[in-house]
Amino acid sequence: MNDQRSAAEPAAAAVALPEAVSALDAAGPVPPVRRQGGRRAALAPVALVVAGGLSVQFGSAVAALLMPKAGALGVVTLRLAVAAVVLMAVCRPKLRGHSRADWGTVVAFGVAMGAMNMLFYQALDRIPLGAAVTLEVLGPLALSVIASRRLVNLVWAGLALGGVFLLGGGGFDRLDPLGAAFALGAGAMWATYIVFSARTGRRFPQADGLALAMVVAAVLSLPLGLAESGAKLAVPSTVAMGAAVAMLSSVLPYTLELMALRRLPAPTFAVLMSLEPAIAATAGFLILDQALTATDALAIALVIGASMGAVRSQVAGGRRTRVND
Repeated sequence: MNDQRSAAEPAAAAVALPEAVSALDAAGPVPPVRRQGGRRAALAPVALVVAGGLSVQFGSAVAALLMPKAGALGVVTLRLAVAAVVLMAVCRPKLRGHSRADWGTVVAFGVAMGAMNMLFYQALDRIPLGAAVTLEVLGPLALSVIASRRLVNLVWAGLALGGVFLLGGGGFDRLDPLGAAFALGAGAMWATYIVFSARTGRRFPQADGLALAMVVAAVLSLPLGLAESGAKLAVPSTVAMGAAVAMLSSVLPYTLELMALRRLPAPTFAVLMSLEPAIAATAGFLILDQALTATDALAIALVIGASMGAVRSQVAGGRRTRVND
């Protein structure tokens, strides 16, 4: 189960196509029955990612309602602490028998998870949910573009930047600059999260690595949450809402994503993540009454299209490489 590759390997190695896909391609044509079964198997992890996206974005909308009571960092602390308790109780991960590289991977995963959450909630406290997620998704897009090293992806990157330019009204005049910066920082941590989530899933059985990483993230956020909110975090109604946010935004989606990343190449995962701005905009409209202008909708569509194009070109390039080999 453990991945024997060094923790210092390039990020590009983390987004290589799975061995199962290569083996399937090398085997040549398959009978129709097997092919249909393969399609179902391929769609299963995609469904996991989409379900996780719906859960996390509607959970973020609920978190936005909680922020006036507990503060942005207080909500993060509640979310991560409750999620850590639930996952540790359910998974009961073994603490012995892991190598130093295993622990290094899970700690890096936890740090990325904690930083991603803290930065994103600071952004959510300042700018609309749809805009925050649109800026954040540039992290997974950058991961895909950098890992592919193909010139065509510069076109997709330019398209995404055009979307971001539109979203910012030509200079982020409509968005709080600090909120936009927090969202971009969260995106960088999101890309790191994708890499280390995949590695953690290979090194630890079931969701054990996720549970341990969640503890790391909760410990990192605890001092900041207590400093900002203090006794507010002990109010029963606040704890109840925080538990709901934890289940919707952490326990369920992270578990689904970890399961999906065992069967999906990280680039495909990244393109599915690019759908989250649309999900976030819908959640913001339904729960937070955050309406989108036509320009905002076009900006989000450009970022989604750019992410899809970047990943499709990378997957196509990977297939051509295997054929040439």
